[in-house]
Amino acid sequence: MASVDLYELDLGDARFSPPLACGGNPPDAPETCVTLAPIPGVAGAYALGDSKRPGAEPLRFTGAELRRAGIDPARFRSSA
Repeated sequence: MASVDLYELDLGDARFSPPLACGGNPPDAPETCVTLAPIPGVAGAYALGDSKRPGAEPLRFTGAELRRAGIDPARFRSSA
């Protein structure tokens, strides 16, 4: 992927997956889940959101960065 500042890209048309990869909270707290959206117009770039904080700015990664972190973007594709 060419050198692109992913944080300068508009996410207005990004379609986030339904919440997946949930867990990690105490029994009395709401569950936090990851949402993922391909960044429109940039192949292999993704925005990673938190369903518990939908107003928070999503983090942005390349597909290679996600895979190195153990996240397979293909797992989210069917619902994104």
